[in-house]
Amino acid sequence: MVEITHLDSMPKASVRAADGTAAAAALGLNFGSSERRGDTLVVRIRPDEWYLLGDGAPAMAASLDLSGFASMVDTSHSRTAVRVTGDRAADTLAKLGSADFGDHMTPNRAALGNGIAGVTCDIVRDDQSGVRSYLLLLDGSFVTYFLGALHDAASEF
Repeated sequence: MVEITHLDSMPKASVRAADGTAAAAALGLNFGSSERRGDTLVVRIRPDEWYLLGDGAPAMAASLDLSGFASMVDTSHSRTAVRVTGDRAADTLAKLGSADFGDHMTPNRAALGNGIAGVTCDIVRDDQSGVRSYLLLLDGSFVTYFLGALHDAASEF
């Protein structure tokens, strides 16, 4: 079974910070990983970029010291989030993208960029209550097409 949920109202912020800045030190994490901090999912998606996702994202973003080479942009209205959850979630995504979604390559808390159904996505494995789950972040203008492609791919499961 696969459940697909559009999380359009999820607060989202992108933080860019150079090594050695206070913001980079506060956010930490290894490149390609994520971590839950209260009601915020902190994701280090690129060497100098983090996402703050969830209800606590605005407060966490506001608390960061953005001195030096650091900035924050609220992406809540330009990016959308889609969650794909279930025992066949990896199989659904594998039908639409080239990444290996198996546990050995994308364990829980892994973060990566990949094309899914021809749409550039940032992907976070974020299991929910022990059930495999992927959070997909993409440009909001693609969401209608993207949701259709996901539902079509998941229909056999």
